[in-house]
Amino acid sequence: MTNMASLTLYGRAWCHLCEDMRAALEPLLIEFGAQVSVIDVDTDPLLEARYNERVPVLVCDGVELCHYHLDEARVRAALAVHLQ
Repeated sequence: MTNMASLTLYGRAWCHLCEDMRAALEPLLIEFGAQVSVIDVDTDPLLEARYNERVPVLVCDGVELCHYHLDEARVRAALAVHLQ
């Protein structure tokens, strides 16, 4: 039995880099049968203060995997751990 990875993408509704990362992440989500929660940092003052201009930020199980652009190798490695 596999454990589902807990992926969270912190971003902004108007951020083109956030849209790009979400699109780049989609094939990996399909390949690994994973899901991602998308959180708009502008809806929470604490998240806005934490991430501000670093968005998008992709987190898996509480560990930051990448920001600005998708690090496919790192995301792939994190998702593969959950297939074991």
